[in-house]
Amino acid sequence: MAALLSDLGTEILIPVASVIGIAFALVQWVLVSRVKLSPEKQSAGGNKNGYGDFLIEEEEGLNDHNVVVKCAEIQSAISEGATSFLFTEYQYVGIFMVIFAVLIFLFLGSVEGFSTKSQPCTYSKDTTCKPALANALFSTVSFLLGAITSLFSGYLGMKIATYANARTTLEARKGVGKAFITAFRSGAVMGFLLAANGLLVLYITINLFKLYYGEDWEGLFESITGYGLGGSSMALFGRVGGGIYTKAADVGADLVGKVERNIPEDDPRNPAVIADNVGDNVGDIAGMGSDLFGSYAESSCAALVVASISSFGINHDLTGMCYPLLISSVGIVVCLVTTLFATDFFEIKSVKEIEPALKKQLIISTVLMTIGIAIVSWIGLPAKFTIYSFGSQKEVANWQLFFCVAIGLWAGLVIGFVTEYYTSNAYSPVQDVADSCRTGAATNVIFGLALGYKSVIIPIFAIAVSIFVSFSLAAMYGIAVAALGMLSTIATGLAIDAYGPISDNAGGIAEMAGMSHRIRERTDALDAAGNTTAAIGKGFAIGSAALVSLALFGAFVSRAGISTVDVLTPKVFIGLLVGAMLPYWFSAMTMKSVGSAALKMVEEVRRQFNTIPGLMEGTTKPDYATCVKISTDASIKEMIPPGALVMLTPLIVGTLFGVETLSGVLAGALVSGVQIAISASNTGGAWDNAKKYIEAGATEHARTLGPKGSDCHKAAVIGDTIGDPLKDTSGPSLNILIKLMAVESLVFAPFFATHGGIIFKYL
Repeated sequence: MAALLSDLGTEILIPVASVIGIAFALVQWVLVSRVKLSPEKQSAGGNKNGYGDFLIEEEEGLNDHNVVVKCAEIQSAISEGATSFLFTEYQYVGIFMVIFAVLIFLFLGSVEGFSTKSQPCTYSKDTTCKPALANALFSTVSFLLGAITSLFSGYLGMKIATYANARTTLEARKGVGKAFITAFRSGAVMGFLLAANGLLVLYITINLFKLYYGEDWEGLFESITGYGLGGSSMALFGRVGGGIYTKAADVGADLVGKVERNIPEDDPRNPAVIADNVGDNVGDIAGMGSDLFGSYAESSCAALVVASISSFGINHDLTGMCYPLLISSVGIVVCLVTTLFATDFFEIKSVKEIEPALKKQLIISTVLMTIGIAIVSWIGLPAKFTIYSFGSQKEVANWQLFFCVAIGLWAGLVIGFVTEYYTSNAYSPVQDVADSCRTGAATNVIFGLALGYKSVIIPIFAIAVSIFVSFSLAAMYGIAVAALGMLSTIATGLAIDAYGPISDNAGGIAEMAGMSHRIRERTDALDAAGNTTAAIGKGFAIGSAALVSLALFGAFVSRAGISTVDVLTPKVFIGLLVGAMLPYWFSAMTMKSVGSAALKMVEEVRRQFNTIPGLMEGTTKPDYATCVKISTDASIKEMIPPGALVMLTPLIVGTLFGVETLSGVLAGALVSGVQIAISASNTGGAWDNAKKYIEAGATEHARTLGPKGSDCHKAAVIGDTIGDPLKDTSGPSLNILIKLMAVESLVFAPFFATHGGIIFKYL
């Protein structure tokens, strides 16, 4: 029985959903741009979300229009610094992109000796498929398309965030509701542009490749895997480079400014303060954008590869084949409706309502998406079909695939809420960490590490249950669509995630522009909620990375012709050991990079405080440019070794030791990488919010630990400083490591299966 949705309906629905997503993002951008960065007095407007619509300055009798000019100047400096860094980074990444594209072509082209003759298909030997040289060429093209889309996603996100930060600060003068809406709308621009662009480019690429491949869907979707590889390889450099940049500046600014000189965070006298604000945009925004785009591209590619050798591909059922893209299309529409709940349907009246409003976004999008998945599974899939499962075809019903996607979606929500529990200062784990600061930095560090390790337990069980259920129902295809389920609400997830750094920058601009203490309180409240939601975003990224890499691992094992992976064979076991070690090696490299860059930053900030007369008194401006240059140079130089480690490992292992050892490396890296990534991200998030808990002094307990500048607060700052590279460099980069190695192995699988294992051939 065929699906209810026709092939024509599918071909219309996917691009239309993408265009709707792009149009909605542009509408949000227009609404944000209405906040003017000029000193003219703004009209009070309606009362919707504008509690106390008159400005705080007018209320306090200040009404200093120079504040607006200062905000515009600071925003301009941050935007210029971020743009300059990304262009420098992209020059280096561009060189790598070209070299790696050539490698893909040469490795895959050599599988059949660069022959242009048609070959028997891998999975059905009685039919002929396009030559290996075509696979090499089209894989290279899709790699370049994925890489360019990933870079574009990161750049767009950064531009939007730097456009919105000062506008959020200015709106905070009217009330916390206004500021929240501006920050959230700006995050939504990034979320919808990225989700819609990723889907549209992938859909167009498939249709263009189909003009050449025709009936050879196996070859077509194998070549599409390059799209995921391109997306993730750029994300790796974006995450590592941006993470080193932001944390070098942050650690330098905190250690000298807050601990040694006892001046507030984001004080304009601190030379590292502009570099710190630039870092929020290039690390947390551009890096996160590329990272989640990579996850989306890879999970789509993993699902499409398995589907192409199942009944969907064999019978040329376009609607069934495009099921992963239909999920993403419905996700865009669901996220659009969800966003309106935050910006239009509900009003934020007080600081306490910020975090619940963001949590509601996750719950609403998950509930609505469950209904969306049910509809897509009913109209887009036949009642019964077969899915390829390690050499045989397994019969599956459409309701079983619905459960696979839904369990991935709900597992994402569970991971999100567990992350929130362990990183939000509204709950006891973070409050315990803050309380441990009473006896100094050492106990703070011990409590924080324990919290991170403990926070791994429930997410791992959630991932394990998802894997077991989805694999039992629909083999490796079930795991691939479960990963897509987790990422189906990516537009909302990214909006929430981007909201954090925008709010953080808004607070920094308020401090630098010398705005009222009450405005700073509002931006701090926005930022504290943003810290928790950023941790939730990282939780989603890590959870989806585990499912994505397992799905890619399954596709790789099938493509490389391995029927079982036997852990007891020495070839596989040594791979497991080495693979489990790689996340530690990678983390060591990224953390040391942050440490050495921060060392230079601390020395420079100290030098300026000691040698520039009038700097502490605020009569002279610091040299911001030198600090920006230190961060830029260090991050560009230091991002290359960890990037090379990840990109070269599958090539070296596959070529020298063969596909069995490589399968062990992938499994080992997945198992240890997920644990370290979750604990590192949550430990860092908890330390950060423990510090903010003490600074805010919102409860009786918090007031006994403060105020700012107390010994207890200084211990919290040290914990936060240690946690910075964990939560913003090593932790989030690890999810790219496990995905990237898996997708790279899948792309190069034909070469490894044919020519790999050189060492074992001669032993």
